[in-house]
Amino acid sequence: MSSDAPDSFEPGAGIAAEIRNARIEDEMEQSYIDYAMSVIAGRALPDVRDGLKPVHRRILYAMHQAGVTSNSSHRKSSSIVGETMGDYHPHGDSAIYDTLARMAQDFSMRYPLVDGQGNFGSVDGDPPAAMRYTEARMSPIAEELLADIDKDTVDFQSNYDDRKQEPIVLPSSFPNLLVNGSSGIAVGMSTNIPPHNLGEVIDATVELIEDPDATVADLMEHVKGPDFPTGANIVGRNAVHKAYKTGRGRVRVRADYTVEEEEGRIIINELPYQENKARLIERIADDVNAGKIEGIRDIRDESDRDGIRVVIELKRGAIAEVVKNQLLDNHLESTFGVINLALVDGQPRVLTLKETLQHYLDHRRDVVRRRSEYELSEAEDRAHILEGRLKALDNIDDVVETIRNSESRDDAKAALRGEVVVEVDGEPLQAFDFSEDQANHIVSMQLGSLTSMEAAEIEDEYEDVQATIERLETILGDADELDAVIESELLDIKEEYADERRTSFVANTGEVTRADLIPEEDVVVVVSEDDYIKRMPVSRFRAQHRGGKGIIGTDLKEGDRVSSVFVANTHDDLLCFTNHGQVYQLKTYQVPEMSRTARGKSAVNLLDFDEGEEITAVVNCDDLEEVEGYLTMVTQKGYIKRTSMDRFQNILSTGIIATKLDDGDQLVDVEVTHGAHDLVIGTEQGMSIRFDEDEVRAMGRSARGVRGIKLTGDDLVAGVAAIDEDHHSWILTVTDNGYGKRTDLDKYRPQSRNGKGLIDIKTNERNGPVCAINTVGEGDHLVVMSDDGQIVRTPVEDISTVGRNTMGVIVMDLDAGDSVASVDVIPPAMTTEDEELDDEAVSDADESGALDDGEVVDVDDSDEADEADE
Repeated sequence: MSSDAPDSFEPGAGIAAEIRNARIEDEMEQSYIDYAMSVIAGRALPDVRDGLKPVHRRILYAMHQAGVTSNSSHRKSSSIVGETMGDYHPHGDSAIYDTLARMAQDFSMRYPLVDGQGNFGSVDGDPPAAMRYTEARMSPIAEELLADIDKDTVDFQSNYDDRKQEPIVLPSSFPNLLVNGSSGIAVGMSTNIPPHNLGEVIDATVELIEDPDATVADLMEHVKGPDFPTGANIVGRNAVHKAYKTGRGRVRVRADYTVEEEEGRIIINELPYQENKARLIERIADDVNAGKIEGIRDIRDESDRDGIRVVIELKRGAIAEVVKNQLLDNHLESTFGVINLALVDGQPRVLTLKETLQHYLDHRRDVVRRRSEYELSEAEDRAHILEGRLKALDNIDDVVETIRNSESRDDAKAALRGEVVVEVDGEPLQAFDFSEDQANHIVSMQLGSLTSMEAAEIEDEYEDVQATIERLETILGDADELDAVIESELLDIKEEYADERRTSFVANTGEVTRADLIPEEDVVVVVSEDDYIKRMPVSRFRAQHRGGKGIIGTDLKEGDRVSSVFVANTHDDLLCFTNHGQVYQLKTYQVPEMSRTARGKSAVNLLDFDEGEEITAVVNCDDLEEVEGYLTMVTQKGYIKRTSMDRFQNILSTGIIATKLDDGDQLVDVEVTHGAHDLVIGTEQGMSIRFDEDEVRAMGRSARGVRGIKLTGDDLVAGVAAIDEDHHSWILTVTDNGYGKRTDLDKYRPQSRNGKGLIDIKTNERNGPVCAINTVGEGDHLVVMSDDGQIVRTPVEDISTVGRNTMGVIVMDLDAGDSVASVDVIPPAMTTEDEELDDEAVSDADESGALDDGEVVDVDDSDEADEADE
């Protein structure tokens, strides 16, 4: 009896040669890492390119291979699960069916990828029916993920038993990772990507194609935030901004509800994403029974196929707002923790919004390039065959004679290729040089294809194929053309499948905020060049006759000067524009309230200014999201532009760009317009020009604008005013030395943009250069502040009404070396009808060298007399 065992043991011989020493901790560590990477790459995390995990991808591909498309009939879910499990995904059938069912749930997927028939579960947490009872097929939008997969657009790999090939990734005609989101728990990491609106995501992708340097903030002008299939509301925007910029964030989602105080009930219409409705009602009932929530007498679930409706009946005498706040604190809000983690080149990475779209675009460019190469090869092969057919038709008699006199089909093909010579009666027939493919096709041609009509069709097809080849070569040779194809296909998908947003944004009103503790009042806000800021009630400044010295408005430190003063309500949203072309958003109540003699607090914690940056214009907006119209901006060097207000809804704490500036230029003024105003630009040397707002087309935030006024010499723009003839009667001009005037609107005749304009006011040694230009109406008050901190409030009717090209009258009596720093207008709504003027602070206009109300010098209102009139 023989044996494989050696006669004597020798170290390193036989089986012992396969044994190696290893540290147990090293082996465990490596094995765990291998397992973790298998879970991360093969099960739990989606691919950034198509937004799918392997199980989703395999289900869709199995349905594609089986022909279970949106145009076919539904097929039993058990059949789809069986084919997926047998051919591509060797895991449990329950895991595959759970995935299939979720892709069919319109409350889980923003755009379901499976069209289900039967019970696929509910928002109450009910499980789907058994797979033998339900049926499914691909939804139309799912087919867009697989479009052109048969054109060598993606790489394939062997399935688990090497019998079939499966795609590593799908072509994905739209950014599915963001559109439908994803969630999963891997080893040591997890992903939780919210769904988004298809139209918004495609618009952002197109923006990135057109402007590769677009920032996350630019893309967020299109992607407003997550768009959950269950609707509801996102509380605030800061968390969304953080999630898009860092890849992580915690978004508060609030149920949509209505409070019907007269009926004494609260109705819940939409729930936060992934909220179990039955469990929510149960938790509310438990809190009511435990006395944690008071004032509720009944809860009814009246939901149906048309939507959610949970009715909460209140007890008689219960305060609806109180009950609502209790529900918000405990039940009607949830937090969605955004973790934008996906596989990039097989490695898990946390991605920003731009990075996510950029990786998708890189994938899509590769898909379109490979598809174009495939189609080009097909078109060239077809063109080659058509060339052979056309050549055969041109020599049809000789071709037919050659084929007829060949002994076999193979001999005929060889003769057409020119490899043998066919003779008839000892005479050789015409020799041909067709290729093998052409010869095979000609021999297989039917006699019916020899008609003249058939020949014309071949010529037409050949021209079409040549055009296709030319187009495909252009796409492959020009990156811009390739991007244009991607953009066009994305916009086609948007037109086909995009819908309205379901999720809205609401302010954080679920709890008592700082704003709730601050009374509404009108205030004066003062900002200095050294960035000291404060607010004071307008009521502290009684109106004075013009020409007064005013009173102290702020105590400046040595070397500091006032840079801006404006009037607002404590609850106003303020857009603060700076000379550097930046815009910041600020709530008025965030500015500390202080006395007139206080210096103010440093604005570093409110507005993140750069060195040398200061506020030059402020726009009040009660609610930025509801404002319609444009922000019209002018620069020192005469450029003007309009930008839609909706471009300024998502302003960062560090500010955003409001306008592009040339070197040495500064933003000097901003006005809110509504598309139907005339604009007046005033310059420091007293020139002005009036033209229609429509002459300035609407532009983006990063645009520089167009020329508004042609400046001469070293003149600079002082400001811009928008004319609303329903509310404004005069143009008010104020100069550095404290002089000003009112002039009727009709004295400023409309001209074309980019002219030299007309003389508005004389800027001699007495007046000094123009400081501000405004439009005013009856009842308006003027707030003027000097560099040294003096402030005066004056009714505009106290300032003389005179023509253009005049000296004006004194508005504020300034000390030597002082000058006007800033001017703002208080509308009639902020003034009181019975307010008496404070005569004690009035200085005599005559003593200051000013003109009396009726006195005007150097007046010449005629256009002919204007030395700069065009």
